Parts: sequence; C-alpha cells; structure tokens
Amino acid sequence: MPSGSDLLNAVITGLGIGGLFAVVALGLSLVFGVMRLMNLAHGEFIVLGAYLVYFLGHWIGLDPLVAMLIAAPAVALLAYPLQHYGLSPVMSRGAEAPLLITFGVSVVLQNLFVIGFKPDVRSLDASYAQAGFNMLGQHVPVIYVVCLVIAVALLAGTHLLVTRTGFGRGLRASSEDAVAAEVMGVNVKRVYSLTYAFAAGSAAIAGTLVGLTFSFAPSTGTAYLVTGFAVVVLGGVGSVKGTLIGGLLLGVIESIGATFIGDGWRVFIGCMVVLIVLSVRPQGLFGRAGGA
Repeated sequence: MPSGSDLLNAVITGLGIGGLFAVVALGLSLVFGVMRLMNLAHGEFIVLGAYLVYFLGHWIGLDPLVAMLIAAPAVALLAYPLQHYGLSPVMSRGAEAPLLITFGVSVVLQNLFVIGFKPDVRSLDASYAQAGFNMLGQHVPVIYVVCLVIAVALLAGTHLLVTRTGFGRGLRASSEDAVAAEVMGVNVKRVYSLTYAFAAGSAAIAGTLVGLTFSFAPSTGTAYLVTGFAVVVLGGVGSVKGTLIGGLLLGVIESIGATFIGDGWRVFIGCMVVLIVLSVRPQGLFGRAGGA
C-alpha cells in the first residue's frame, strides 16, 4: 500500500510532467480556439523541434535550452507559410480541407523523419537532465523543475500577449467573429498565420522538454498530440490559464494513478478523467459555454 511519502512524490512528479503537458497543449489550444482548426501536424512540430535541438547540440555544442531559442523561431518560420499559403486559402470551405492538409503534413513529416534520421530513439544530453535534489524528504529531478518553470513563464507570457497587446486584441476579435474583425480593420489572415507560427514555435519548446525529460523518435508526435488534446479538453479550448491548470491536473492525476494503481494504468486514468469532465462540463474547466 503506497504511503503518504509516495503520494507526495507522485504530486511532485505530476507537477513536473504536468508542466510539460501544458507546453505541449498550448499551441493546440490557441490554434483551435482562434481558427477552429484541429492541427494534426502539431505532434510533428514537437518532434521537429526536438531534432533541431538535438543536431544543434551535436554540431555546434549548444546546450539544449540555448538551442531551443533557435529551434523555436525556426519551426515558427517553417509553419508560417504553411498556414498562409496552404491552409488559409481553404479555410472558408469548411473544416475538412484544412484538417486533411494538416493530416497530410503530419504523414509527410513523419516519413521524412524516418528517412532522414532513421527510426532510432534519441534523447537530449544535458547534465541537469539527470541531476536532482532533496525537497520535503523527496528526490526531485531538476528537469521537472525546468519543465514547470518554462511552462509557467511561457503561458504567463502568452497570456500577457493575448490580453495586453494590439496583436492580442486582433487575435481575440478574430476568435470571436472573424468576419466582424475583418470589417473593423483586423487582418484576420495575418493573425491566423502568426497564431499558427507561434503555436509551432511553442511546440518546438515542448519538443525540447520532451527530449530532455524522456526521449523521442519519428513517431513520438502522435502520443503527444493525443495528450495535448486531452489537456485542451480538460482546461478549455482557447484558455491559456485553463491550458496550464489542465496540464498540471492531468500530470498529477496520471502520476497519482500510476503510484496507487500501477504505471500501466497511467494513460487510462487520464482519459477517464477527461471523459468525466466532458460529461459534466463539455466546455472544459475554464472554457466558455458555446464557444472558445
């Protein structure tokens, strides 16, 4: 029977992993909340970011967290024309066309990863990825603290961007009513493209954390895409605060479930919680009824 110490360890572990989950879900939440687009290529942007950081470390010797500052803008720059020239022209034709395009991009990127990098499992090397310290009698891996700090900083910065800047006002207007926003002078297509690019850049940051905390391979993106959607459903579509709290909750719930029931039940328990939240509050914990 697990003890109170085991419970405390599960909570600490869950908060660290939950921070990673929140970063994974941020881009999905923004894209779906603003554009009503289920971006099935999001998982591959995560993996692409991890590969870029990996090779920047091997070629130039950059620390992963430093290389992340290069990889995130690079992935964002790749995503911008995809949205601007690939998705934007077909978004007025319904949800099916852009959904299929992102699915196609996902398949193409995953196969390019296999061809270019082989199906080998890799991880990012850093001294702090294996280090730890004692807190409240528990061993705490440093990388969990890194994940949590980056999650809070990134989502707090995103919240300020959305609520305190001119771009954020345009983004909120486009989310509420794209046609009315266009009439009021908002360049909705540009807002969409920048939002998609920002989401891809945040995915690259998530890829760095995935590579430091666990490992990655060409097919890793699919699992984190599902996790991201679970966090979005739990926290509420388009809610930055909900994404952070939803990620932390999912991480803690899965970690406690793994401790008391068994690690093999981790994902099942997380999915059950998401289904319960959906049945009670379909808009998520912090979403608004009837919209993002």
